[in-house]
Amino acid sequence: MKKIPFSILDVAPIIEGGGVADALQRSVELAQMAEQQGYTRFWLAEHHNAPNIASSATAVVIAHVASQTKTIRVGSGGVMLPNHAPLAIAEQFGTLEALHPGRIDLGLGRAPGTDPITARALRGERHTNGANFPEQLEELQSFMHPARHVQHAIRAIPGEGADVPIWLLGSSDFSAALAAEKGLPFAFAGHFSPTYIVPALKLYKQSFKPSSDYEKPYSMVAVNVIIADTDEEAQYLATSMHQMFLGFIRNKRTPLQPPVENMDELWSEQEKFMVEQQVGSSIIGSKQTVQEQLQKLIEATDVDEIMATAYIFDHEARLNSFKMLASILQK
Repeated sequence: MKKIPFSILDVAPIIEGGGVADALQRSVELAQMAEQQGYTRFWLAEHHNAPNIASSATAVVIAHVASQTKTIRVGSGGVMLPNHAPLAIAEQFGTLEALHPGRIDLGLGRAPGTDPITARALRGERHTNGANFPEQLEELQSFMHPARHVQHAIRAIPGEGADVPIWLLGSSDFSAALAAEKGLPFAFAGHFSPTYIVPALKLYKQSFKPSSDYEKPYSMVAVNVIIADTDEEAQYLATSMHQMFLGFIRNKRTPLQPPVENMDELWSEQEKFMVEQQVGSSIIGSKQTVQEQLQKLIEATDVDEIMATAYIFDHEARLNSFKMLASILQK
């Protein structure tokens, strides 16, 4: 299998019977394990009004995880830029880079990361809706790299001149095209949008324009990966993820649920189809099964980096899944 960098995407999942403090501690332990196992990055994603996710204050959690690790890159996968003033993000990530030089990534998305009502509460009177995402990106870049853009009367301190790589994230071709136009690295959210993985990455690579930071395209795909000793055990662990996505469909958010023996007792055929449409790219099974499926994914996408995520209820099973993934990718 093509040897490429491998990373982790986390949301500090809150499990049934657990709390926010527990979720954040488990994320720290996962990041520490990832560092030991040779993972390249540990990213945290911004979500709001979600009883199963503790990473809503993303920059704060990044600071905590980075302070509890030594070498692994820590960043956002991502910060939903329309929810924030670009100046605030420049200052936050400039501060993070000052505290942890050479270890911070800034991944940006244009979705709200929540429902419309919560998005309005976050954005207040700014009334951003993602349509002006390219302009927000330009403003953010001008704060962090003013020499490349028009000088501001307002300066981002910290932030100005900070060497923080900016990534664009997406689940369609919009951010793929924008990343190509701007000469930025691109990460595709294949863990919940499997249909467009190949078309989006193909568009990105074909349209890429070299920039001062990147002479050639650099792509990453996020995918759900769950590994256990047997295919059957991995499929059992994956029912927690299936229940989570079933909750999204029903608009009924709950903490991450324990696995179940039979999902057919919980969902209808239509709901099963809808969940499978969202998590269809998931790679679930024993080490051998996962290695074979990963090889197919890498060949189909010609991706430069894999970012794995795993919604697994049991903490030890989650750690073991990522340890087994590391052993596969290090071969």
